[in-house]
Amino acid sequence: MAQRINHLWRWIGTAFSFFVFGLGGILLPLFAVPVLYLIPSTKRQRERRAQGIIHHSFRFYIGMMKCLGVLSYELEDVDKLRQAKLILANHPSLIDVIFLIALVPNANCVVKGGLVRNPFTRGPIKTAGYIINENSEGVILAAAEAFAKNDALIIFPEGTRTTPQQMLRLKRGAANVAIRTAADITPVLIECVPTTLSKENRWYDVPSKKVHFRIKVCAVVPVAPYLAESAPSVGARKLTADLTEYFNKELVLYEQSAARD
Repeated sequence: MAQRINHLWRWIGTAFSFFVFGLGGILLPLFAVPVLYLIPSTKRQRERRAQGIIHHSFRFYIGMMKCLGVLSYELEDVDKLRQAKLILANHPSLIDVIFLIALVPNANCVVKGGLVRNPFTRGPIKTAGYIINENSEGVILAAAEAFAKNDALIIFPEGTRTTPQQMLRLKRGAANVAIRTAADITPVLIECVPTTLSKENRWYDVPSKKVHFRIKVCAVVPVAPYLAESAPSVGARKLTADLTEYFNKELVLYEQSAARD
């Protein structure tokens, strides 16, 4: 009986969390974005302020879900994100990006082009200066500009959410950004147990027990060795292969450490 009550409460908490997120998606472009344009400032100042609003909103949102009992989480070595330039993470859940932006005040990220055509997300995305993924060359140029502005860029190199119980398959886009901008990589491992909000789950598929996230920021992977290859495409191909092996190996070790604990 107690388990059923707990599951029902977490279902209600999950539904409320999605309602709050949707409400924020309406209120932010209606109120916050116009205010940012009314305040005298440069385009860069507006971007930084918009990034700050989204960062603090996501911190509040994660804290709210924790207080509701929807999820719990633990963080490891997140101080390494302070100097991060290019952040690459695996992508087990829909809310991974919310966690990462909540942890990185100067976060930029690559978003799908369809989100810019959505009236509820277009304003915040453009005001924050987030990068629109319409073509690879445009993403690389925008990434270089973001780094010049001291943004930390978040990319999920799989290009979509991870399929549970399967090896990661990384696409070459993130490696191309690293090679073409000479940006060192800060890998982030994300574990979500039990699985929730994956490609196979709907929001109402609330697990039988509370979801627990573990997020570990790893040591920087220098890009310099790959810049010495005969061509950027060769370096990107090798870097993609090495990153694929790295993430798959480290995630197994990370899961094993969680099982021992």
